[in-house]
Amino acid sequence: QVQLVESGGGSVQAGGSLRLSCAVSGYTYSPHCMGWFRQAPGKEREGVAAVDRDGSTNYADSVKGRFTISRDNAKNTLYLQMNSLKPEDTAMYYCAARYLRCYSDYLPPPSEYKYGGQGTQVTVYS
Repeated sequence: QVQLVESGGGSVQAGGSLRLSCAVSGYTYSPHCMGWFRQAPGKEREGVAAVDRDGSTNYADSVKGRFTISRDNAKNTLYLQMNSLKPEDTAMYYCAARYLRCYSDYLPPPSEYKYGGQGTQVTVYS
C-alpha cells in the first residue's frame, strides 16, 4: 500500500516562499504520476501541479511561473517549491499518486489519483 506523508507547510508573509515535501513509501516501483492538490476553506479541491516519472510537468494556471514541482525517485520524495506566495494560496496541500501516466498538457483533478496524504497547512498572510 502506497503511503504519502507531507511536510513543510507553515505561515509565511505574502511574497515569501515555502517548500513542501512528500515522503512516499510502501511501493514496489514508484508511481507514474504524482502531484499536489489543495483545498481552501469553503472551496472545492483543485489540482496544483503534477509530474510524471519521465519528468514532464503540468501546472494550474494560477500557479504557473511561481510554483515548481519535482520528484527525486532515488529519495522517494516529491517536492513543491512555492515562490511569490499570495494570500489566495492559503489552503491545505495534499500530495497524491497513481500508477497511470500523467498525460501531456493535462493536470489530473484530485479525483483521478488513487493515493493521497493527510495534508499540510499553508497560510499566507498579507
